Amino acid sequence: MGRTETGQSRRVLSFAPLAEGVLLRRYRRFLADVRLADGTEVTAHCPNTGPMTGVCQVGAPVRIRHDPGPRRKLAWTWEQIQVRGDGGQPEWVGINTALPNRLLEHAVRQGRLDPQLGAYATIRREVAYGRQKKSRIDLLLEGGERPVYVEIKNTTWSEGPVAVFPDTVTARGQKHLQDLVDVLPAARAVLLLCVSRSDCHSFAPGDRADSRYGELFRMARTAGVEMYAPRFAHRPDGVDWCGLATVLDRQPDAPSPCP
Repeated sequence: MGRTETGQSRRVLSFAPLAEGVLLRRYRRFLADVRLADGTEVTAHCPNTGPMTGVCQVGAPVRIRHDPGPRRKLAWTWEQIQVRGDGGQPEWVGINTALPNRLLEHAVRQGRLDPQLGAYATIRREVAYGRQKKSRIDLLLEGGERPVYVEIKNTTWSEGPVAVFPDTVTARGQKHLQDLVDVLPAARAVLLLCVSRSDCHSFAPGDRADSRYGELFRMARTAGVEMYAPRFAHRPDGVDWCGLATVLDRQPDAPSPCP
C-alpha cells in the first residue's frame, strides 16, 4: 500500500479551530458546563466516560468544538483541557476517547509507524476476532508477511513524565490483552498506547489502579505482543506527532509524601 508523504510536518490531523473557555463542572459523566471567552455559559457533551484522573479540573482552560446538528442533543463537544504538566508547564490534553482510533489510523497511513508495523497492503477496522469472535480489533493490517492485529488504548493520566493506563479497573482492557496473545504466532499482535499529551516520555501500565491489568500487560509483552506508545500534542486546530514514548514494564513507585 502506498504511504502518503510524511515530509517534515508533524501535523497528523487538522480540524476547524476550537472555541476556548473555562470548565465550570462535569456531571452525570456525559455533561460539562463551560464558560466561553465571551462570558456565555454552555453545556458540552463529555466524550469520556472514565474518571479522567488528573485531567478533570474545575477552573481549568478547555477547548470545545461547536458541531450542531438535528441528531445531536448538544451543540458543543469537550475536546481538550489544559493542566499543569511535567515540570509545571501548561499542557493541553486531548480528552475525547473517540479520537485516538482515528488519530492512530491517520498516523499509520502517513507512514509514521512504518518502522514498527512494516509492510502491508490493506487496513480494515473493527474486525471480529478473539475467542468466539466476541471482540473487535481496532485495525487489521493485511498483505504483509503476517496479518497485524492492532489494538488501541488511550491515556491522559500521568505521574510526572510517565503516562499511565488504565486509571481504573478495566475488565475490557484485560480481555483485549488476552485476545492479542491468542492471535500469536500466526499473526502479529500490536498494542498502540495513545499518549494524548506531549509532556510524557515514558508509558507504564497502571498497576495501582488495576493490578491484574499490569500482570496481563507483562505476560502479553513476554508472549510477544508488541507495544508502542505514540505521543501527540493537541493544538487549537489539530493534533501533532511527537514520536514514541518508552514503554516500561511496570508503574514506577509513587513519590513519597513530603515530611
